[in-house]
Amino acid sequence: MSDEMILSPEGLEKLKKELEFLKGDERQRIAENIREAKSHGDLRENAMYHEAKLNQTRLESRIAEIEAVLNHAKVIEKPEGFTGIHLGSMVKLLDKEFGDELSIELVGAFEADPTMDKISVSSPMGAALMGKEAGDEIEFETPGGTNRFKVLEIS
Repeated sequence: MSDEMILSPEGLEKLKKELEFLKGDERQRIAENIREAKSHGDLRENAMYHEAKLNQTRLESRIAEIEAVLNHAKVIEKPEGFTGIHLGSMVKLLDKEFGDELSIELVGAFEADPTMDKISVSSPMGAALMGKEAGDEIEFETPGGTNRFKVLEIS
């Protein structure tokens, strides 16, 4: 992990809430599952116990991951009066090749989730969009070829 993780203010809050939930309710739930599984006897062949311990390992790993991100987080806010595309911008685009419209949110790499239309500022598309204004056109390369989009709207 690099020394600095770029996050939007919303992304920072989401991670803080997830961490609070994991350290509280979720940790307690898994501890109860382990206690219950132990009460069933022999741990060597107790599938419920082994599953609960695996879930505990996953939980602690996720907690450590979030804590590391929060320790290295740099929150980037949209500069006052800036009208161009910036981290946290919602952008409506027109695909120049297919004529489809799509809406994306520009986020830091840790928050990126293309299935939820959250695109990283460090991705080819995100980098091409940074600083652009409504009406601008962008072009960027991906393994699938050249992509061309027109910026329709920024919010």
